[in-house]
Amino acid sequence: MTDITTFDRIKKLAEKRGKSLPAVSADLEFSDNLFYRWKTSNPKASDLAKVADYFHVSVDYLLGREEIEEPQFSPELLEAIDNAEGYSGQPMDDHDKEIIKGLLAGYFAGKNKK
Repeated sequence: MTDITTFDRIKKLAEKRGKSLPAVSADLEFSDNLFYRWKTSNPKASDLAKVADYFHVSVDYLLGREEIEEPQFSPELLEAIDNAEGYSGQPMDDHDKEIIKGLLAGYFAGKNKK
Protein backbone atom coordinates (compact mmCIF):
# COMPACT_ATOMS: atom_id res chain seq x y z
CA MET A 1 0.00 0.00 0.00
CA THR A 2 1.07 3.56 -0.58
CA ASP A 3 0.80 6.74 1.47
CA ILE A 4 -1.97 8.00 -0.77
CA THR A 5 -5.14 8.42 1.28
CA THR A 6 -8.74 7.68 0.36
CA PHE A 7 -9.27 11.44 0.16
CA ASP A 8 -6.32 11.78 -2.26
CA ARG A 9 -7.69 9.02 -4.48
CA ILE A 10 -11.14 10.58 -4.61
CA LYS A 11 -9.68 14.01 -5.34
CA LYS A 12 -7.58 12.58 -8.18
CA LEU A 13 -10.58 10.73 -9.66
CA ALA A 14 -12.67 13.91 -9.49
CA GLU A 15 -9.94 15.96 -11.18
CA LYS A 16 -9.63 13.41 -13.99
CA ARG A 17 -13.32 13.89 -14.67
CA GLY A 18 -13.17 17.67 -14.44
CA LYS A 19 -15.21 17.76 -11.24
CA SER A 20 -14.64 19.52 -7.95
CA LEU A 21 -15.08 17.66 -4.68
CA PRO A 22 -18.14 19.77 -3.77
CA ALA A 23 -19.68 18.88 -7.15
CA VAL A 24 -19.08 15.16 -6.54
CA SER A 25 -20.56 15.54 -3.04
CA ALA A 26 -23.63 17.22 -4.52
CA ASP A 27 -24.01 14.52 -7.18
CA LEU A 28 -23.92 11.86 -4.45
CA GLU A 29 -26.15 13.90 -2.10
CA PHE A 30 -23.40 14.06 0.54
CA SER A 31 -22.62 17.06 2.73
CA ASP A 32 -20.17 19.54 1.19
CA ASN A 33 -17.36 18.68 3.61
CA LEU A 34 -17.75 14.91 3.84
CA PHE A 35 -14.66 14.08 1.79
CA TYR A 36 -12.56 16.53 3.82
CA ARG A 37 -13.74 14.86 7.05
CA TRP A 38 -12.42 11.57 5.67
CA LYS A 39 -8.92 12.98 6.09
CA THR A 40 -9.26 12.45 9.85
CA SER A 41 -12.04 9.88 10.21
CA ASN A 42 -13.05 6.59 8.65
CA PRO A 43 -15.79 6.68 6.02
CA LYS A 44 -18.88 4.51 6.28
CA ALA A 45 -18.82 1.47 4.01
CA SER A 46 -22.08 2.51 2.35
CA ASP A 47 -20.64 5.94 1.48
CA LEU A 48 -17.47 4.38 0.09
CA ALA A 49 -19.57 2.05 -2.05
CA LYS A 50 -21.49 5.02 -3.50
CA VAL A 51 -18.23 6.79 -4.36
CA ALA A 52 -16.78 3.63 -5.92
CA ASP A 53 -19.89 3.16 -8.08
CA TYR A 54 -19.83 6.84 -9.08
CA PHE A 55 -16.25 6.62 -10.33
CA HIS A 56 -16.49 3.02 -11.61
CA VAL A 57 -13.71 1.81 -9.32
CA SER A 58 -13.64 -0.69 -6.47
CA VAL A 59 -13.86 0.12 -2.78
CA ASP A 60 -10.50 -1.66 -2.49
CA TYR A 61 -9.03 0.91 -4.88
CA LEU A 62 -10.40 3.79 -2.79
CA LEU A 63 -8.89 2.22 0.33
CA GLY A 64 -5.50 1.74 -1.36
CA ARG A 65 -5.68 -2.06 -1.40
CA GLU A 66 -5.43 -2.31 -5.17
CA GLU A 67 -4.33 -0.15 -8.05
CA ILE A 68 -6.31 0.48 -11.18
CA GLU A 69 -4.75 0.19 -14.55
CA GLU A 70 -4.85 3.24 -16.71
CA PRO A 71 -7.01 2.54 -19.72
CA GLN A 72 -5.19 1.62 -22.89
CA PHE A 73 -6.99 3.42 -25.67
CA SER A 74 -6.41 2.41 -29.26
CA PRO A 75 -4.25 4.74 -31.34
CA GLU A 76 -7.29 5.47 -33.51
CA LEU A 77 -9.36 6.58 -30.53
CA LEU A 78 -6.53 8.76 -29.20
CA GLU A 79 -6.18 10.36 -32.63
CA ALA A 80 -9.92 11.01 -32.77
CA ILE A 81 -9.82 12.69 -29.35
CA ASP A 82 -6.78 14.76 -30.33
CA ASN A 83 -8.53 15.96 -33.48
CA ALA A 84 -11.96 16.49 -31.93
CA GLU A 85 -13.56 19.89 -31.92
CA GLY A 86 -15.65 21.36 -29.14
CA TYR A 87 -19.27 22.40 -29.43
CA SER A 88 -18.32 25.76 -30.94
CA GLY A 89 -16.12 24.16 -33.60
CA GLN A 90 -12.93 25.26 -31.86
CA PRO A 91 -10.21 22.72 -31.02
CA MET A 92 -10.52 21.30 -27.51
CA ASP A 93 -7.79 22.16 -25.02
CA ASP A 94 -5.77 19.50 -23.18
CA HIS A 95 -8.01 19.75 -20.12
CA ASP A 96 -11.12 18.99 -22.20
CA LYS A 97 -9.34 16.05 -23.85
CA GLU A 98 -8.46 14.60 -20.43
CA ILE A 99 -12.10 14.92 -19.37
CA ILE A 100 -13.19 13.02 -22.50
CA LYS A 101 -10.61 10.31 -21.79
CA GLY A 102 -11.85 10.05 -18.19
CA LEU A 103 -15.44 9.73 -19.32
CA LEU A 104 -14.50 7.03 -21.82
CA ALA A 105 -12.43 5.19 -19.22
CA GLY A 106 -15.39 5.17 -16.84
CA TYR A 107 -17.73 4.02 -19.58
CA PHE A 108 -15.46 1.17 -20.68
CA ALA A 109 -14.75 0.13 -17.07
CA GLY A 110 -18.48 -0.10 -16.37
CA LYS A 111 -19.11 -1.93 -19.61
CA ASN A 112 -16.36 -4.46 -18.88
CA LYS A 113 -17.84 -5.26 -15.43
CA LYS A 114 -21.09 -6.52 -16.93
